Amino acid sequence: MTMLLLRRAAQTAVRTNQRRSFCASQTHLSDRKGLVLGVFEKEGEEDGLHLTEAAAGFDQTLSGKLSELLKISGPALKQGKSRVFYGIHKDFPCVAVVGLGKNNEGVCGKENWDTSKENIRQAVSAGCRLLQDLEVNHVEVDACGDAQSAAEGAALGLFHYDQLKSKKKTKVTTQLHGSADSASWEKGVAYAEGQNLARLLMEAPANHITPTAFANTIEEKLGPHAERVTINKRSQSWIEEQQMGAFLSVSRGSEEPPVFLELHYNGSPDSKQAPLLLVGKGITFDSGGISLKPSPSMDAMRADMGGAATVCASIVTAAALKLPVNIIGLAPLCENMPSGKATKPGDVVRAKNGKTIQVDNTDAEGRLVLADALCYGHTFNPRAIVNVATLTGAMDVALGSAATGVFTNSDWLWEQLHKASVVTGDRVWRMPLFQHYTRQVTDCQLADLNNIGKYSRSGGACTAAAFLREFVTAPHWAHLDIAGVMSNKDEVPYLRKGMSGRPTRTLVEFAAGLAHDS
Repeated sequence: MTMLLLRRAAQTAVRTNQRRSFCASQTHLSDRKGLVLGVFEKEGEEDGLHLTEAAAGFDQTLSGKLSELLKISGPALKQGKSRVFYGIHKDFPCVAVVGLGKNNEGVCGKENWDTSKENIRQAVSAGCRLLQDLEVNHVEVDACGDAQSAAEGAALGLFHYDQLKSKKKTKVTTQLHGSADSASWEKGVAYAEGQNLARLLMEAPANHITPTAFANTIEEKLGPHAERVTINKRSQSWIEEQQMGAFLSVSRGSEEPPVFLELHYNGSPDSKQAPLLLVGKGITFDSGGISLKPSPSMDAMRADMGGAATVCASIVTAAALKLPVNIIGLAPLCENMPSGKATKPGDVVRAKNGKTIQVDNTDAEGRLVLADALCYGHTFNPRAIVNVATLTGAMDVALGSAATGVFTNSDWLWEQLHKASVVTGDRVWRMPLFQHYTRQVTDCQLADLNNIGKYSRSGGACTAAAFLREFVTAPHWAHLDIAGVMSNKDEVPYLRKGMSGRPTRTLVEFAAGLAHDS
């Protein structure tokens, strides 16, 4: 008992002295700097720690003081936990030490991700947020053995949507600590900034991100890459010329004009290889139309353009990384609103490919705008088609926020997407495309197809995918239903509460993989 009391007294004294040193140092610093370092759990030792290479080097400059402080300041750091030390180094008044778990855990078949990478993202994120809360505005980050994952954890963890608030969180800049793999760090920053762009678009209020504003934002973000990118913001008259009756049936209830955003990224202009086609649902606000949604949580439907946000952000990231692959992005953008002009339940509309659709539920609008976009996308003879959409609440019921549901007619395409998701930790899970579901949308009283399944709620995500397949002839097509991963509460530790921007990094990693896959 005496030893325990002495240890606690020593811990209290250490923390008090550190805080005093920190406060004193701040009077001499206009730029408050911090450092995030990692420690692994030492195999076979309950309270043992193994410093990363950068942490060990830092400890050496302090003559072992960091190791000593870690021993006397409490129990060994477990994965995801962190501890802050103050005033132990003249250049870094705050040093956050984070627990990385076991070293070199690698890919976990049960979890379908690389556990080591996920541990690093979580730990670095926690450390950076601690320092941000201390109003540190510049942080150097330990690579922790994987500079890309460390960069992703830092940039994703620090993102906070406060653009419309008077009081904002401390803006923190980050850089790699030491001379580790700077190229991997920059790649990780680009991946995270891509996801953060999608989060920015999804989180913004619907009166700030209208179809026109969305298109203008993406055009601005692609401005620095104009030599490799072509942008077409198609107007309503063009949409009408294309005979996109399904898309127009959704947009007509709103005063906001629709926009069909078409992006061409020519990362490999001399290549004869067909492009990758990405299509994103772009409903900038979804009231449900005449089939009005319940008012609780309707505000979250500002993010119903999450498919378009992740697709466009992926192309911005591909351009920033100069990926050697050609990508075409399509985003049918509009609002789904009730008015005297809005589509009524039971109306029949005609899609671009001539198929007629009985619209029995105007809140099943995403599949209508995607149908016309998919028909148009086939004109480019793409290598593969991937469409992304916050399509069904049924997807959230099925998988929750654990993974994006993937419906695909191609084993090859599934393998590519799955492989990418293991690397990013933003997982995908394959769902069925049985004819069982197709019959439920083709058995229709008034038209070729019904926009909802015959049995309404049963298998809703699957019948929605079956509906989309009626507008696909390409041999390699995948539909990603991201309704379950649209927002984050506390499920992904390195993302704050709010819109998630998932699965942007997986789409980028997938495109990067195609660039090297013949």
